[in-house]
This record gives sequence, structure tokens and C-alpha cells, in this order.
Amino acid sequence: MAVLLQTKNKIIKIFWTYIMSKKNDTKVEQEQPEVANEATATAETSENTAEVVSAEAKLQEELSKEKDKFLRLFAEFENYKKRTSKERIELFRTAGKDILVAMLPVLDDLDRALVEISKTDEEELKKGVLLISNKLKETLKSKGLGEVEVKAGDTFDAEDHEAVTQIPALSDDMKGKIIDVLEKGYTLGDKIIRYPKVVVGQ
Repeated sequence: MAVLLQTKNKIIKIFWTYIMSKKNDTKVEQEQPEVANEATATAETSENTAEVVSAEAKLQEELSKEKDKFLRLFAEFENYKKRTSKERIELFRTAGKDILVAMLPVLDDLDRALVEISKTDEEELKKGVLLISNKLKETLKSKGLGEVEVKAGDTFDAEDHEAVTQIPALSDDMKGKIIDVLEKGYTLGDKIIRYPKVVVGQ
């Protein structure tokens, strides 16, 4: 009976050891999938993070492109506003240019009339024509017309004068200088609308 009891205890011990080892194996197997699941989850999280970072970088790049495009459009619009404003001001300043240019021959005729009248004894006629001439000149001056200052003896400048002809100079110091002014020049604002016609010594 004692032998049976010992054998029974040995069998129970072996069985118990076997069950415990099976239990440990199952536990290890269960732990391994958990570790694998954690590794997979970590890998998926890092992939998701990489995708988010990549998407954010793309969005930042698109945002910077849009900002650049906006700044360029804004600068272009500002330049357009300045240009149109300048053109409008210039248009207002020179709006009557055609009329003023058409009036220049009338001024020339009045100047010639004054020269011819001064050769006669007609003082009253001279005063009347002078009065009309001055009134017309003042009116045109108020509209922006100005006279180009030029006289005999000034140095000829092709930028500001129109040489009609060249004649031999009477002296060396008159070479390249204006001998006579045939027709006055006029400006509108700061632009020359008619160059003075001059005779130059050579």
C-alpha cells in the first residue's frame, strides 16, 4: 500500500509538472503574440507618424508656394495702380496738348505782327495787338504752356534745339553757337512740344 501511495504521489507530481509546463508554454505563446502585436502597433504608429510628417511637409510647401504667388500678385497689382495713376496724372496734364499745339502758329503770327507794327508809327494798333498777344500768352501759360528760353549766342544743343540750317560763323567764338532764332520753342509741363528752330554757326 505504501508503494502504491508513493507511485500515486510520483504520478501526481509528474502530472502536475506536466500541467505546469504546459501552462507556462501557453503563457509564453500568449506573451509572444502580445510582443508581436506591440511591435506591429509600434511599426504602424511610426508609419502613421511618417505619413503625417510627409503630409505636413507637403502642405507647408504648398502654403509657401501660395504665399509667394500671393506676394507676386500683390506687388504686380501695386505696380499696376502706380502706373495707371501716373498715366492718369500725365493725361490730365497733357489733355489740351493738341489744342495748345494748334495755337502755336497763332502766337507766331502775333509775334510777327508786333515786329512789323513796331516798324510803323501806329502806336494804338501796336498797343491793341500787344494787349491781345499778352492776354493769349497768359491764358496759355495758365494751361501749362511755357516758352523755351533761347537766344542768339547760346551754345547749340541738339537735345533742346532744332537746327534748320548752318551758316559760316562771323568769328571763331560763334562756331557751334546759335546765330538766329527762326521760331520759338514751347514746353507743356516739363516736356518740349515744339523745339526752337535755330540757325547755327559753323
